[in-house]
Amino acid sequence: MSSQSNQILVVDDDPAFLHLASLVLQKAGFVPLLAPDGQTALQKVRHDAPEVVLTDMRLPDMDGLELMQRIRNLEKDLPVVIITGYPRIPGAVQAMRAAAQDYLEKPIQACDLIRVVRRALAERRSKLELNQLDHRPSTNNELAEIMGPSEPIGTLIAEINCVSKSNFSVVILGETGSGKEVVARAIHAASARANHPFMPVDCGAIPETLLEDELFGHERGAFTGAVGAKRGKFELAQGGTLFLDEILNLPLGSQAKLLRVLQEKVVYHVGGSSPVPIDIRLLVAASQDLETAVATGAFRMDLYYRLIEFVLRVPALRERADDIVYLAKRFRVLTNQELHKAVKGFTQSALDAMLRYSWPGNVRQLRSTIRRAVLLADEDVTENHLDFAHALEGTVHALDINPKMRITAHTPLPLKNIVAQEVEKVERQTIGQALDASSGNKAKAARMLQIDYKTMQSKVKRYGISQNKNNHYENQEASL
Repeated sequence: MSSQSNQILVVDDDPAFLHLASLVLQKAGFVPLLAPDGQTALQKVRHDAPEVVLTDMRLPDMDGLELMQRIRNLEKDLPVVIITGYPRIPGAVQAMRAAAQDYLEKPIQACDLIRVVRRALAERRSKLELNQLDHRPSTNNELAEIMGPSEPIGTLIAEINCVSKSNFSVVILGETGSGKEVVARAIHAASARANHPFMPVDCGAIPETLLEDELFGHERGAFTGAVGAKRGKFELAQGGTLFLDEILNLPLGSQAKLLRVLQEKVVYHVGGSSPVPIDIRLLVAASQDLETAVATGAFRMDLYYRLIEFVLRVPALRERADDIVYLAKRFRVLTNQELHKAVKGFTQSALDAMLRYSWPGNVRQLRSTIRRAVLLADEDVTENHLDFAHALEGTVHALDINPKMRITAHTPLPLKNIVAQEVEKVERQTIGQALDASSGNKAKAARMLQIDYKTMQSKVKRYGISQNKNNHYENQEASL
């Protein structure tokens, strides 16, 4: 029988109640199954496969809690709602809440009956769909369930399983929202350090003046307001994994101190002189290539070579179309559970629209889009429910970037330096056009370019980008 039969089993020895419940359920589009006692109810569970059971607490041959336990022995995920006309019997409500899906007190309003049935039905179907989402064998089923069944993700999982067994430092590269922290947590969970802390740090979210205090800790009296000693993230991650997200936001001075910590395996508290031994595994993530940052002088070369013992690249969502529909379905199921809704699926036009879209915000944007669509939808998500722009306030169009450089026999720079200079020119022009498109709003421009606000600020300052007399943004070195 279909797992979506809409059959609701009502168990009660009162014929009048059964008749009224049947009418209410039929009017709401459900198929009522009726049973006057527990034994009849069990037969209907075996042969008719109802999706929800409503049972009175007092039956001729057994009580509702006993019936519920016997139903669970037949089908453990079948939701059972207890109905009682005696809600104030000591311990009854507590027992029902502890064991049953839900409970209702007689006399029951029709709207309450339908609300409870729909909620139980939505949760049952969501559980069934989650159990069926991924049947393919994988060395890491949990990660495949989270990220998708595509071939690129399968390759990524194989690499994660390989490097997890080592103590290598790992650089995780990927666009904003592609799942870099998910990968970092998977590495930690599959490693020998899994029983110790996983400590994430967003290098772009901590002001530069507080970064070293956050990482290394401080001694009492180290600065005004330091009323006691504080352990930093390195110590808090002792024995486990420290994950530095968006490491390109780390200032050069802090990069030098990080390199020293990695080489000496000790930290010094701010205001302290005694070394504190540390034992951690370091994972870092970046949304841009570290080698380019080294070439432009934004990242220390010695730290770069210390970190790149192993590199993982998380593919963008547009590079793995097989995962788009899978993840959309997964987010629909999870949002159904969260909102107690029963949105069934997606229309074909909605699926086509999702597959056509490039998803610049990747999985994070897809999740946000589906959550909003499920909130708005009643039965199926249609194309009209999909608002791709709500999670991404704009994009830069028509950048018209065409950097050219003439190479001669007397060109004095090596290839990497030449590339670095050209990258800087492209960055200057791109940031200027993003600021034009956002009317000078740096936060909005940062979102358009999928970089954090602090990176936008530092690049504007570094390139000397300012508004000219025509209200356009240009850099002071544009003529170089």
